[in-house]
Amino acid sequence: MRLNRYLAASGLGSRRSCEEIILAGRVSINGTFIRSLATTVNEGDDVRVSGRRVTPPKTFTLLAVNKPEGYLSTRSDERGRKTVYDLLPDQFSRLFHIGRLDMESDGLMLLTDDGDIAQSLSHPTRKVEKEYEVTLDKELDPACVPKLLKGFMIEGGRARMESIRVVGPSRVKVILTQGIKRQIRLMFYKMEREVLRLTRTRIGTVRLGSLKPGGWKILDAREISKLREGTGPLKR
Repeated sequence: MRLNRYLAASGLGSRRSCEEIILAGRVSINGTFIRSLATTVNEGDDVRVSGRRVTPPKTFTLLAVNKPEGYLSTRSDERGRKTVYDLLPDQFSRLFHIGRLDMESDGLMLLTDDGDIAQSLSHPTRKVEKEYEVTLDKELDPACVPKLLKGFMIEGGRARMESIRVVGPSRVKVILTQGIKRQIRLMFYKMEREVLRLTRTRIGTVRLGSLKPGGWKILDAREISKLREGTGPLKR
């Protein structure tokens, strides 16, 4: 198994963040410090990060959480603000979050210790759909829809919506496959609309459903299998 995958499977973060750990010289295998990203781990190897031995769990956890507004999508905050991890029992403290929701937004987040599925869901080439319900400060002009679908530049890059459907006078459903920071808010701001509420209701095949704000659930084997089928393996 490639070293970055091994570390991700051990709950140290995404493969990309694990590559940074390797390059920083913090990883040793059988007493030898490693900096090569091409390194593989064999059965029985003693793998340590900053002196602490790490091993992948025999089973993985994938957690769905309904993040309320006002919570950060991070493990901790130097200013003492509430985070999504404050909603969870201590047993899930080592799970890492797949993507983010800004503090003012609410809805579905996924947390896991499975580096493979985290990489597959977050990698831009996979184009995993994320669905949102958006409340605007005023009705959306139909002339804006083609512009949002075609896309335009915002802070962070060229942004576009995969689909947008009007469901009320000032409410729309939006599907994205990109992950640009504050993408929906910035795109509607360009259309002279302010987002009053933003709720993520779906990631891939996983839906928020009846999960209450602040609530969480462990996805079962069927749900995980369905999610994997929807993303497929990451081609390298």
